[in-house]
Amino acid sequence: MKIPRDLGGEDLAKRLGRYGYEVRRQTGSHLRLISSAKGVEHHLTIPRHQPLRIGTLSAILGDVAHYLERDKQDLMEDLLR
Repeated sequence: MKIPRDLGGEDLAKRLGRYGYEVRRQTGSHLRLISSAKGVEHHLTIPRHQPLRIGTLSAILGDVAHYLERDKQDLMEDLLR
């Protein structure tokens, strides 16, 4: 699956809620998300841009996949359906 080119930061934050991420604060145009799904807190910063740049989205997905100990491609397919 290819990385979508029309996904915005707020939509991504909503979708990451499935994995225990919740928005803790917003500073300017960035959202700060935290998840404790694995017993250890994981922090993410997501820009509220529409759409997110491909490299930024890829890095965020890679970071989440690493934290959840999942393959990035599988995570992306599950997250974006």
